[in-house]
Amino acid sequence: MASVPSLASNVQQRLADALTAALPEAGSADPLLRRSDRADFQANGILALAKKLGQNPRELAGRVVDAIGANGLLQEIEVSGPGFLNITVTDRAVTETLAARAADARLGVPLAAEPGTTVIDYAQPNVAKEMHVGHLRSAVIGDAMVQILEFAGEHVVRRHHIGDWGTQFGMLIQYLIEHPHELDHKSDEAAAEVSGEEAMSNLNRLYKASRALFDSDEEFKARARDRVVALQAGDEETLALWQRFVDESKIYFYSVFEKLDMEIRDPDIVGESGYNDMLDETCRLLEESGVAVRSEGALCVFFDDVKGPDGNPVPLIVKKSNGGYGYAATDLSAIRDRVQNLGASTLLYVVDARQSLHFKMVFETARRAGWLGDKVKAHQLAFGTVLGKDGKPFKTREGETVRLVDLLDEAIDRATAVVAGKADKVGLSEREIAENGRYVGIGAVKYADLSTSAVRDYKFDLDQMVSLNGDTSVYLQYAYARIQSIKRRAGERRPAAHPELALAPAERALGLHLDQFGEVLGEVAASYEPHKLAAYLYQLASHLTTFYDQCHVLSEDNSPEVVENRLFLVDLTGRTLHQGMALLGIRTPERL
Repeated sequence: MASVPSLASNVQQRLADALTAALPEAGSADPLLRRSDRADFQANGILALAKKLGQNPRELAGRVVDAIGANGLLQEIEVSGPGFLNITVTDRAVTETLAARAADARLGVPLAAEPGTTVIDYAQPNVAKEMHVGHLRSAVIGDAMVQILEFAGEHVVRRHHIGDWGTQFGMLIQYLIEHPHELDHKSDEAAAEVSGEEAMSNLNRLYKASRALFDSDEEFKARARDRVVALQAGDEETLALWQRFVDESKIYFYSVFEKLDMEIRDPDIVGESGYNDMLDETCRLLEESGVAVRSEGALCVFFDDVKGPDGNPVPLIVKKSNGGYGYAATDLSAIRDRVQNLGASTLLYVVDARQSLHFKMVFETARRAGWLGDKVKAHQLAFGTVLGKDGKPFKTREGETVRLVDLLDEAIDRATAVVAGKADKVGLSEREIAENGRYVGIGAVKYADLSTSAVRDYKFDLDQMVSLNGDTSVYLQYAYARIQSIKRRAGERRPAAHPELALAPAERALGLHLDQFGEVLGEVAASYEPHKLAAYLYQLASHLTTFYDQCHVLSEDNSPEVVENRLFLVDLTGRTLHQGMALLGIRTPERL
């Protein structure tokens, strides 16, 4: 089915046509329509247009109103102040528009007119290292943007740029060569059954033991450094052992991402090692084109606006003076691969705001080299830090970085207690309590992150996150579950739109908000701001609460038509909540 124009777009078109009719010399003028508290909409464009053409704005506004004439869309247009238009649409228009949305599996949300290919770089853990709280935001924000962009019709390629290369692997591999049974699982069957926690425990033990030896034994340190050279040269034995570390780490990664209720696919994991073969050519291309120059033996790119505290230019180092490659060489090679081989029209990096200067320089270098330009854009979706309740970076009581899996387990435990406290009312089984506890706990963590503008820091407060009141995912999940309860109680009575009915104020407010779903999603997809979708869904649940209080759905005092129409509003609200929450990566249980 074709997308359903929103009430705003229909009103906008009607006003634009009337403006052209009332003032042909203005051409196609924008009435500047926006939502309003005084009416359904307000048009502010006439004031500027009248000033530009030397006309009286109130007089011009009156001519526009006359040009619109009577129709089924607009109930009232009031000329206000110096020439604003306050516009109220008819109840029939509200209900008919919502009915058209309800008839569509996509809720009338349009697909992008000209979809492109977005390569999104997110969820980037490090091999042989535990995931901590700092890995949370990239994964959660990135996954939501993947869902939102795909729903908008964009072709999305996921990339997980894991840290799987570097000097620490010489230390780990050399230790494993000298202690070959440290990573054994005795059999292939045993290896297949290793849990994420066991895999990480093995890797942690290995890392600590190899680090202790590296720091205390100069001969081992020399052998480890030689092993780095062998790794970079592609030595078969060294690569085979390196692969074991990667595979063991993936077992762990997948267990954490599964707990986060996120799908991470093996072909999408292309770590730093995936671009090794391109590094030399990337450096050659940059040097030959003059984009990069030699400075004190290193290959560097300089920028007029990037200077250190001493006032001297701070370059992007692509290749170090000792011949080693910097992160920039890998990131620039990844850009070449994503543009030239994956056909990207947009590169989206969900990366900590503290790396903003690095990516600013990388993107500018890629532009100078011709790998980015008018047809290919790169954008860093920068995010802030997760803070503790005290407003300081989130640490354990011992001052250690908080393990991500511990954080998620605690959220699930807290949420399960909240669900269990309400379980008797709806008769949840033990299995349902456990399942819903998972959905509510993980949803709470994701929503707390996604309801904050990405670039801002936010406080990780589980007490607040699992609260049934306020701007939390639990509040939205309960709103959805309440809708399902009403539908079950409705029995044989079915939702049906009745455009002939007058709407109560709470019905109108809910209906007008439902109609904005497509506009909000379009804005979120274009600006990469998932917090705006979270805000929309919270407002939707709030409108629903007011509607419940003021408009009894299944009351015996209502006519059959009123019951059906209110069931229709409730059902469409449920579908919109379900779809919106799914795009944020959050489940909506049927019963809570």
